[in-house]
Amino acid sequence: MAEARIVIDRDFQVGPVPRRLFGSFVEHMGRCVYTGIYEPAHPSADEHGFRTDVLELVKEMGPTVVRYPGGNFVSGYRWEDGVGPKDRRPNRLDGAWHTIEPNTFGLHEFVEWAKKADVEVMEAINLGTRGVEEARALVEYANHPRGTYWSDMRRANGAQEPFGIKLWCLGNELDGPWQIGHKTADEYGRLAQETAKAMKLVDRDIELVAVGSSNRQMPTFGDWEHTVLKHTYEEVDYISMHAYYYEDNGDAASFLAEAVDMDAFIDGVVATIDAVKAAGKHRKQVNISFDEWNVWYQRGLDGEDQPHNVAKAGWRVAPRVIEDTYSVTDAVVVGTLLHSLLRHGDRVTIANQAQLVNVIAPIRAEENGPAWRQTSFWPFARMSKLATGEILHLKVDSTQTPTEKFGDVDLVDAAATWDEETGKLALFLANRSLSEDAEISLDLRGLAVSGISSAELLTVPEGGDRHTANTLHHREAVGLTPLTSIGVEDGVVRGSLPALSWAAIQLDVDRV
Repeated sequence: MAEARIVIDRDFQVGPVPRRLFGSFVEHMGRCVYTGIYEPAHPSADEHGFRTDVLELVKEMGPTVVRYPGGNFVSGYRWEDGVGPKDRRPNRLDGAWHTIEPNTFGLHEFVEWAKKADVEVMEAINLGTRGVEEARALVEYANHPRGTYWSDMRRANGAQEPFGIKLWCLGNELDGPWQIGHKTADEYGRLAQETAKAMKLVDRDIELVAVGSSNRQMPTFGDWEHTVLKHTYEEVDYISMHAYYYEDNGDAASFLAEAVDMDAFIDGVVATIDAVKAAGKHRKQVNISFDEWNVWYQRGLDGEDQPHNVAKAGWRVAPRVIEDTYSVTDAVVVGTLLHSLLRHGDRVTIANQAQLVNVIAPIRAEENGPAWRQTSFWPFARMSKLATGEILHLKVDSTQTPTEKFGDVDLVDAAATWDEETGKLALFLANRSLSEDAEISLDLRGLAVSGISSAELLTVPEGGDRHTANTLHHREAVGLTPLTSIGVEDGVVRGSLPALSWAAIQLDVDRV
């Protein structure tokens, strides 16, 4: 049997758990907004047209911040189209996703939805087709109290008090040739620098995210971050990262080890940030906003690339696009990606799983029908709830498992937090093997275990296989079950973790 010995020392701390690490993303793409979070004709809709069945699942899942309104969508978006009386809002062609945008859901609606969902708003601005003046105006509209053109327009549109949005993205994926308004690093860096200055002249308390590389495979990766930060370092607080970890295409071992790639990606961006900081003799610290990440099946059932097959339907409102159905295997991968983000929580202080509803999402919702949790809902929900206090640096001595992409990797992947105030230690584990159980032993130093508060497991259900998923007709096929194979004996935590599984364990601990 495979083995993993995990050493946890209370004094080896990475840093406090950043609550914004458990973020999500709502884009005007597919059915994320329309028939996702917003469907006025749905039986559960409230007075604002928000689906309350979806809202309840969002609250259960526990995101802390939600990025809006894009994504590729934002690079052609006129924010003014989404404010004011709905009967006067225009229909627009959205070139990013080849759809018609009716603009019946916009900034006011999203801010109201965010209040009901108890999440912070992370607003993205258009630096693809627009620039400094439009961004400055949007900050004034959203955050200035009253007495100016844009703030008084907000008040006339029904919001007497400012929205108080503190977190802003300076565009989206402008390193990518697919992006409307694609730019070189120098072009973007100068525009972002001047836009940031103008926005902070309106509200000096806002936090700004510069666009980083769209993925680690971009030919400009590294050089892009270096150039952009040379221009913007003093004006911004974060640089973004985006990464999608693609489907199990016959190499399940490599797919289950994709967090190794996320670790390396983060480490590379951290090194670049710190090199620019040192060379520029900067005193402030820029951190990372990993504001798009997830598992994404790039090819649809018909074998065509999913990002483009929406165009086959012609121009229409909210077509189905990349509505991936996630399996047990996918959920274990999502769990390990969350581990990676948590392990880097001293530098990755914002992260947004893309997206929240329907579009490669942990929550699915049918028009005029039910909403349900995908398998990937569970790791996020438990980590957002249990990961509190300080992130701990772990020493994992695990049986190795071979992969084609990454060589030998740890069969058991882990992350942990310790909250001295509550006396709780949260341990998150994944077994990447498709066939081997793993014996787990926990070596605690500076802490003594008095009991197990909770221990839950996500794995292949009885009668299922690693492809089992939650679907419209089988909405609860996969969930969390009690993990009964872990126990405490003479102060030592030992047990076994089934093959292909993810677990969340909360221990009662005391200082020693």
